[in-house]
Amino acid sequence: MRRKKEITTRSRGSALLEFAIAVPLLVVFIVGIFDFSAAFTQKQKIEHAAETGAIAAGAQTMADIDTTNPNPDSLQPVVSVVFNSLASDGVLPLANQGTCTVPAPAPQQNGLKWTYQINNCPDSVNIIIDRGLVDPGTPASVRTSVSVSYLYHWRFNSAIQLLFPGASYAATTNVTEAATTHNQL
Repeated sequence: MRRKKEITTRSRGSALLEFAIAVPLLVVFIVGIFDFSAAFTQKQKIEHAAETGAIAAGAQTMADIDTTNPNPDSLQPVVSVVFNSLASDGVLPLANQGTCTVPAPAPQQNGLKWTYQINNCPDSVNIIIDRGLVDPGTPASVRTSVSVSYLYHWRFNSAIQLLFPGASYAATTNVTEAATTHNQL
């Protein structure tokens, strides 16, 4: 009888030890699953913003596009479309609820490529509009590319610290998505 009680006590102790080892690992896996799915969702939203920006850019006139115009009027609707897409998808706080606003200062220009930066958000967002992509096909056509970059903040680091206190890794990843369309005008 005494031997049976010792075996039962040992098995309870080992079950408790297994549970103590398994729970932190399980928490890390669950947090990792949620974090990676949130990162993928964020990537899809940024891709959607780049696509809507490319569609809007392709429909804009090229009359004011040249290498000497630092901030063409035809690019302002494109930046607004990208900004509104990011805000409506929840990537950025809405303009009336946060500090994010459509960039007003002149962008950086390199040839027929303009870079706009939205700074007053939790993170900066870069919008790169290239109106001078040329398809070498017959007949040659001009395309527009819109690229959107945003930092994703991982929450996985806090779960890793449960297992290894003091451990850390790069808790942000720059997510960049681009879309291209033929110019219509």
